[in-house]
Amino acid sequence: MLDPNVAANAPSADAASVDPEARRRALRDLPAPEPAAGVAAYHRERDLALAASPEKRANYERYLAARRRDAAPDYLPIKLDIENVSRCNFRCIMCSVSGWHKGKRAEDMPLEAFERLIDGQVGLLEIKLQGLGEPTLQRDPYFDMIRYARARHIWVRTTTNASLLHLKDNYRRLVDADPNEIQISIDGATKDVFEGIRRGSVFERVVENCRLLNAYCRERGVVRTKMWTVVQRANFHQLAELVNLAARLGFKHQVFSLELVDWGLAEWRAANHAVSVEDELDPDALLALVGLGMEQGVQVRFWNTTDKYSRGSPCPWPFERAYVSSDLRVVPCCTIGNPDVCQIGPALDPGDPHAFGERWQGPDFVAFRTAHLEGRIPEVCKACYVDPE
Repeated sequence: MLDPNVAANAPSADAASVDPEARRRALRDLPAPEPAAGVAAYHRERDLALAASPEKRANYERYLAARRRDAAPDYLPIKLDIENVSRCNFRCIMCSVSGWHKGKRAEDMPLEAFERLIDGQVGLLEIKLQGLGEPTLQRDPYFDMIRYARARHIWVRTTTNASLLHLKDNYRRLVDADPNEIQISIDGATKDVFEGIRRGSVFERVVENCRLLNAYCRERGVVRTKMWTVVQRANFHQLAELVNLAARLGFKHQVFSLELVDWGLAEWRAANHAVSVEDELDPDALLALVGLGMEQGVQVRFWNTTDKYSRGSPCPWPFERAYVSSDLRVVPCCTIGNPDVCQIGPALDPGDPHAFGERWQGPDFVAFRTAHLEGRIPEVCKACYVDPE
């Protein structure tokens, strides 16, 4: 086993002096995340969904044929981020939820509204069921939502802080609902670092819940979980320790997210820039973590957007997916994740299964896409562009 005190555990002293463009290329070449259940499983579910619905297949073919640069696409999105709750029991230092009153923005999404949203979106092949809140706080409706989507062969990813998985056997109920991927946020390898970042947490409880969850996955003979770490100043020295922790907790996958987002807000841009280590990342040291993981049966991967968008190559989100908040407001993307910062049109009618499709192809969304295509980048999107002005 690699010594956690070697370079894999810390930035190289020369990282900042490396040519920035060469470093960006090296970071871009780091191995990217794969579906926890495997690429073959992802393709199998997609094929089952397409085979079950000629309408879905026709929509998918229109999506593939499109240049994805049309302000008024003739297809419905194939992916959606759906936020079932916008409240959380943690106050993580890099998350905008920590600034909300009592950690809550709006009421939970009713199960019936979720079902109508799914029913009306014939193009859907994949959803992420989670937004800026902790989804398990919703209890039964959350598990019902997963089952409802999975019954239609929609690939379901979800994220949890794992703090409530021990209650009422939630770890079993979550796996039994059959999500395709469960991402667990673990941002520290020790109690002090973990609880310092994920305020309101209890490190020992989360660690034990991860053991319970992964043990039950092994019992069921499935691989569903992925340990996910947002790399920042407070945990930068623990990267190798985090890989070791992933192995001890029974994870087969570990992802390091290499950037901090600003949620479309200037104050969060400043706050997270202050704790970001993006400019200090050493690709060789990060690549060493892959070898460390291989020794312990953990696939280590990296999530990063080192290539920013440009006016000539706009963000793909508005052309293929969107984010629906718990109070049924349409948000451009998960990097914003808050309709109070930016929303496209008024709230959706919870009783109309076609409301989102009409919004997707309606004038507000067309105007938003047109702004990107014409280089008039919206203010909330400028942090993701190299030439936003």
